[in-house]
Amino acid sequence: MSIGLRRWSRSSRNLLPKMTEEVSSSAAAAAATATVDATKRRSLWPSLWRWIPTSTDHIIAAEKRLLSLVKTPYEQEQVNIGSGPPGSKIRWFRSASNEPRFINTVTFDSKEGSPTLVMVHGYGASQGFFFRNFDALANHFKVIAIDQLGWGGSSRPDFTCKSTEETEAWFIDSFEEWRKAKNLSNFILLGHSFGGYVAAKYALKHPEHVQHLILVGPAGFTSETEHRSEWLTRFRATWKGAILNHLWETNFTPQKIIRGLGPWGPDLVRKYTGARFGSSSQGSMLSDDESRLLTDYVYHTLAAKASGELCLKYIFSFGAFARMPLLHCASEWKVPTTFIYGFQDWMDYQGAQEARKHMKVPCEIIRVPQAGHFVFIDNPVAFHSAVFYACRKFFSSNRDFNTLAEGLLSV
Repeated sequence: MSIGLRRWSRSSRNLLPKMTEEVSSSAAAAAATATVDATKRRSLWPSLWRWIPTSTDHIIAAEKRLLSLVKTPYEQEQVNIGSGPPGSKIRWFRSASNEPRFINTVTFDSKEGSPTLVMVHGYGASQGFFFRNFDALANHFKVIAIDQLGWGGSSRPDFTCKSTEETEAWFIDSFEEWRKAKNLSNFILLGHSFGGYVAAKYALKHPEHVQHLILVGPAGFTSETEHRSEWLTRFRATWKGAILNHLWETNFTPQKIIRGLGPWGPDLVRKYTGARFGSSSQGSMLSDDESRLLTDYVYHTLAAKASGELCLKYIFSFGAFARMPLLHCASEWKVPTTFIYGFQDWMDYQGAQEARKHMKVPCEIIRVPQAGHFVFIDNPVAFHSAVFYACRKFFSSNRDFNTLAEGLLSV
């Protein structure tokens, strides 16, 4: 409209001399207003149209902000694991393309000659969840933490696995390619929850590389049949249970809810982290800075492209029971193992006790007070003591680690 007014004022200038100044002034004002409004629209629309406000760059930036809480210097790198096992034609690893894949890795400075500790996160998590542990552990280990393939800041190829065997191989083989790329051998392998399941399966296949296995609240030890859950059987018979079971079998993951909420997703994550590691924490609560940075980090890792998360229905049946339970492999165990559980961990340590009966290698089970499933966040000091005790044979000069710290329970 302002352009039409300017044209009209120029053609009618001789007829309406007194209106010229007013019209020109109004036109200029309208043009200026339109310009400002257009600028505002250009700045608003991209954020409004971006329903899921995240990206790989957002993940790495959030990771750096979270790890700014760690005092020990570290190196972050994207380790190229290729496009699949050498010579392999397996489509599920290569996904829909032959593009190289990368494993996001952080390595912390350590003393010369320190044993190497590789840390693997659980389902719905990533390596930044260990932010409360890196400083203490790096005093005694060369600490390396990774985002598994399809998680965190690692590559997120299309997930095309169609069976439990293929899904296990996705994680085990990609980890082995990462190990080769890093030229690692003789390391201590620590895995939490689903990461414990992967670590255990990896150690079963490649025991020659693992000096000691530490499984923290590991998932996947028993099947639904062995657990004989009467509550679950009754619940599945209800309409709510039937719906949830159907969603599980169709691979409806919790992350889909976060993505579906779009710009409201961060608020849901904020409520979860605020409750789980704040008001409902079994141990030490997060500080305001820790909570804020962890929330930001968790949101970006959950809302990014679905990839590794789609392993859920192939590894576990409804209720988080393993389809190929570790208990069935206990007699094949070749690596000394330490289990660590929080007192309030929803993962049952009795599965590890049952497995120990069949193991032919040294095995210890340690329970940590004032801690739930995220024992390393809930009670980091006690968790560190449990790890040091588990690895005491690697610290011959440090006798402080030869006895179990007060409060820890060996079962």
